[in-house]
Amino acid sequence: MSWPKLPLDQLGYVSRGRSRHRPRNDPTLYGGPYPFIQTGDVKHANFRITEHTATYSEAGLAQSRLWPKDTLCITIAANIADTALLGYEACFPDSVIGFVADKEKADPRFVKYYFDIIQRELQMVSQGATQDNLSQEKLLSFGIACPPIDVQRQVAEVLSAYDDLIATNQRRIALLEDAARRLYREWFVHLRFPGHESVPVKDGVPEGWLQGSAHDFISILSGGTPKTGVEHYWGGDIPFFTPKDSPDAFYVLGTEKTLTESGLASCNSRLFAKNTTFITARGTVGKVALAQKPMAMNQSCYALAPKQDYDNLFLFAAIKDAVEHFKQVAVGGVFDAIVVDAFKVIPFVLPDAVVTRAFGNAVRPLFQQVETLLLQNSQLAQARDLLLPKLMSGQLDVSGIALPDEVAA
Repeated sequence: MSWPKLPLDQLGYVSRGRSRHRPRNDPTLYGGPYPFIQTGDVKHANFRITEHTATYSEAGLAQSRLWPKDTLCITIAANIADTALLGYEACFPDSVIGFVADKEKADPRFVKYYFDIIQRELQMVSQGATQDNLSQEKLLSFGIACPPIDVQRQVAEVLSAYDDLIATNQRRIALLEDAARRLYREWFVHLRFPGHESVPVKDGVPEGWLQGSAHDFISILSGGTPKTGVEHYWGGDIPFFTPKDSPDAFYVLGTEKTLTESGLASCNSRLFAKNTTFITARGTVGKVALAQKPMAMNQSCYALAPKQDYDNLFLFAAIKDAVEHFKQVAVGGVFDAIVVDAFKVIPFVLPDAVVTRAFGNAVRPLFQQVETLLLQNSQLAQARDLLLPKLMSGQLDVSGIALPDEVAA
C-alpha cells in the first residue's frame, strides 16, 4: 500500500526551540519550576520524555517558551534526529525542533515512529565538515507518510503498547534496584543488619568484620581484545563486553560484538561467569554492571571477584555504592582511567561471610526480577522493531495485530 508523503510543516506546527540569552550558562536562568529538556534527555527517553536534568526559572522561561504535552522533540545538534514525545509541558533550546501535530491530520506518535525509520537518512544528510547539524530546512525536505488519521492512530496504538509496557517495566526495574541499594545501605552503612543489636561495634566496625582497601578483598581481573583484522575471531557466540555496552540497569544482557572460541583463546581475556561484576575503567569510567550470561571483556574494563568467601551480590552492591569514589580517583590523561592502584585507596569493609550470604539471599529475588524484566523489555523491543517498518508502510493490516501482554516478574 502506498501512502502520500507530506512535509512535516503541512501536518502541524514546526519550530526550533528558544534559548536566546547569552551567556547560556547564566545561573539566573535555571533552578525554577519549568522543565528544560536538552538533547541528552531526548536521547535517553525510550518513547516519551518523563524526566529531565535541568529546569528553567522565570527568567529562563521569559527568553524561551513552554511547549505543550505531546510535542514531538527532534534533536538537530549533538545527537542527530533522536525523537521523543513530551510527557508534560516543557522548554527546550534551539538544538531541538518541536512539532505540534494538527490532530485532524497527524497523530504525533505515528510521526515519531516514522522518524525512527528515517533517522539514519536524516543523520546522513546532517554530516558536516566540523560538526553534524540537521537544519529545519533539511528536516522539512523529508516527506512523512500520511495514511488516514484513523489508520495512523491504530498503528500508533499497537506500537505504543510495546513502548508503554517497556516504560512500565523500566519503572518497576528502577524500584527494584532502589530497594536493593537501600537494603545495602541499611545493613552496611547504617549497620542495621539482622542481629546487629548483639554485635559490639569498635572503631565504627562490628566485631568480626575486616577493614582495609578494595584491593585487599577483591581480585581485579583484566581483559583483552583479539586482532580486529582476523575474521574468524569475531562473530561467534561469546558476548564481548566493552564500555559501550554499559547498561543503565544492573545487568548487561548482550554486547555489540561477539567472539568465537578462537577469538577468546587469542586474547588476554577469559570467559567470566554469570553475575561477575564489571567496572568500566577507561573512557567511560565507573559504570558497574553484572554479566547476565558468561562473557569475555576488553582491556578497558575490570572483572571483579571476591578474594575471600563472600557473596557476589554483596560485592556488586559494595562497588555500586563506592562508584563515585572510583570516579574521583580516576587519573586523567587524554581520557580518565581507573588504574589497579586506585583500588588500594578505596576503603572497603568486609562483613563476616554469614552476613554477606544473608544479604545475597535477601536481594537475589530482587535481582532475578530485574533480570526477568530486562529480558522481557529486550523481547518487546525486538518484536516492536520487526513490526515497525511493516506497519508504517502498510504491509501489515493493523487490525490483525495482537497487543503485547504484561508478564509478571
